[in-house]
Amino acid sequence: MFDQIAFRYDFVNRFLSVGIDIGWRKKAIRQLKSLAPKNVLDVATGTADVALLTYKMLAPAKITGIDISEGMLEIGRKKIAEKKLDNIIQLQTGDSEAINFNNETFDAVTVAFGVRNFANLQKGLSEMHRVLRPDGKAVILEFSQPKSKMVKLLYNFYNKVITPNAGRMISNNKDAYQYLNDSIRAFPEGDAFLKIMEASGFKNVYKKPLSYGICTIYCGNK
Repeated sequence: MFDQIAFRYDFVNRFLSVGIDIGWRKKAIRQLKSLAPKNVLDVATGTADVALLTYKMLAPAKITGIDISEGMLEIGRKKIAEKKLDNIIQLQTGDSEAINFNNETFDAVTVAFGVRNFANLQKGLSEMHRVLRPDGKAVILEFSQPKSKMVKLLYNFYNKVITPNAGRMISNNKDAYQYLNDSIRAFPEGDAFLKIMEASGFKNVYKKPLSYGICTIYCGNK
């Protein structure tokens, strides 16, 4: 599914969020500023938006992005090559639930809009915890449900009606953007997600709702 929409993925993201998603990513990456990580893993990296923004904001020595969609990675590699960052940002095919790196390899792990796609959420989070070094930090950005009744009403209408139809018109794939709505509704957000992070080994977990709760940053330390 992600291979099929890769060619329009970045454009549709900017279009559907009116560019707000860039600000969400920046706020998530800022959670790592005090840590100043030198070696970062970006899980479910997709087209490398977060990997590129992480380099721009934090300038780590190395960033590795993994994703199961080769179609998305191909777009990401082109973006990295255009900015001549091939020696710093490397993308590779990888499963978030079986991360192919040794224990305690990375200073930080990031995920943007990817954890809701994990088949086994706790297994994926446990893998992220495993590859983090002691005192390392995970930053997760994910859609959530607004608490305000009015905002939630508008948000649900947008996701149920606007998003799938816009996805069909722009990327010729309505099902992929219908999946977006379905996966958001099924995701165990808020405090429930923080409990799963704790069960996966993370400490000092916290959340930061953004844009009336449309999106949430989740963080935890090893």
